[in-house]
Amino acid sequence: MSNDGEKKQFWKRNTSKVPGSIQHVYGAQHPPFDPLLHSSLIKPGSKSQTTQVKPKKAISFQEFQSITSDAWDTGDDDDDKLLAMATQSLNTKVVMEAANKVIENHSRLQEQKSQDEKISDVPHILETKETCLHPHSEVKMVKSLSEAHITVTDAAGEKPTLQRQQSLPSRPIIPLVARIADQNTSESPAMTEREASRLDKFKQLLAGPNSDLDEIRKLSWSGIPKQVRPITWKLLSGYLPANVDRRESTLQRKRQEYFGFIEQYYNSRNDEDHKETYRQIHIDIPRTNPLIPLFQQASVQEIFERILFIWSIRHPASGYVQGINDLVTPFFVVFAFEYIEEEEVENFDVSSLPEEVLRNIEADSFWCMSKLLDGIQDSYTFAQPGIQKKVKMLEELVSRIDEQVHNHLQQCDVSYLQFSFRWMNNLLMRELPLRCTIRLWDTYQSEPEGFSQFHLYVCAAFLLSWKKDILEEKDFQGLMILLQNLPTMHWGNEEIGVLLAEAYRLKYAFADAPNHYKR
Repeated sequence: MSNDGEKKQFWKRNTSKVPGSIQHVYGAQHPPFDPLLHSSLIKPGSKSQTTQVKPKKAISFQEFQSITSDAWDTGDDDDDKLLAMATQSLNTKVVMEAANKVIENHSRLQEQKSQDEKISDVPHILETKETCLHPHSEVKMVKSLSEAHITVTDAAGEKPTLQRQQSLPSRPIIPLVARIADQNTSESPAMTEREASRLDKFKQLLAGPNSDLDEIRKLSWSGIPKQVRPITWKLLSGYLPANVDRRESTLQRKRQEYFGFIEQYYNSRNDEDHKETYRQIHIDIPRTNPLIPLFQQASVQEIFERILFIWSIRHPASGYVQGINDLVTPFFVVFAFEYIEEEEVENFDVSSLPEEVLRNIEADSFWCMSKLLDGIQDSYTFAQPGIQKKVKMLEELVSRIDEQVHNHLQQCDVSYLQFSFRWMNNLLMRELPLRCTIRLWDTYQSEPEGFSQFHLYVCAAFLLSWKKDILEEKDFQGLMILLQNLPTMHWGNEEIGVLLAEAYRLKYAFADAPNHYKR
């Protein structure tokens, strides 16, 4: 047949360039191939060729068919060369960057561990809030432990180095920013004498027939030991009564009431009136702390969905607003610690807990979150007037405290609403690691109107703690990138303690004298 010759020629190699061959992909991550920059990839004796661009001419369909006849030929030597070239270039770059990051992170952690073990005479920052009001004291904000100008060397005068390199761990590696345990103390499990004394004071106050809530608040201002944090949070939030004999019956009644809401309302989540609310909750839950495996477990996400849906049903004035999903996480983690003994709660599999325990954690988290939101609900009603008011107050406060920072923000056309709206809406949870949020909430719950009023002064102190970095940025883009990505991943209890002390100093100076900062 006349077509036999054509069939035999169909898979014949064509020496011309054909569609389907692997070519260089240009762009930001793949720059054009430069023989000068990639000389190591060029075989000896080969010469760089320059091709002149010729205007294209129209071709017939038969010509096009012949050109593309071997487009799927996998034996093209030129393609293999380009693949090897791309692989070598990619591996060299990516592998070296990844290796350097791993070594740097491990070295930093080892150095931090050595400092924590050898520095025993560093004074604790502000045991109580009265300490920060001493007339001769000077509070200085530090962004990390590295700014304390403390250097530690070993006996040979050399900095600590990575001592060992083992095989990959069986559990996923948690980034420092996502670790729940305080990074300043997690490597030194031994309890100090001061910490043991504070824990004993808490236990004595909690064991009495009627706990003195005022004394508990004073003691909690400087932080609550994790062993007694669950019951202390329940007391300070108003979820549990001060009378010891009534606590167990109150817990049983409130837990039954919550699951009564589940039976009554949760099946309506797909109804026309509630379908949109549930859809938004279902979308937001996986975004909650995505770096922490604990919150990516299906059973945990189902718990969060029920908590947020029931809360929105019971609060129709505001309903569900994005950001409320973040407010569940501190309560869930703290109440889970009551039943989890291991340190790495980030990796804990909640399915190993009994069903009754999970139900208790869920109900307790719901009621304590509800108590919190009751005090700041105007932040989540229509147009969020509470947040707008607080942002305006923050602007007025900063303009009086540090006019240089305020003027710099104005000169760069940075509005306070552009960066501090999230601070107010999420209570700084997007700016701080979860471990810092938990420590921060110890103080918020011990302060009168901590979440609604004291948070304003914490935001002011938080902003001014980055004064040097803010003034170094000279344009709108640089400032917004900084303020929306503040480097707090290394923060722990010490940094939060200093931040709270400065916030209390501002509150002491301005809260009872509003005319000092109002224009």
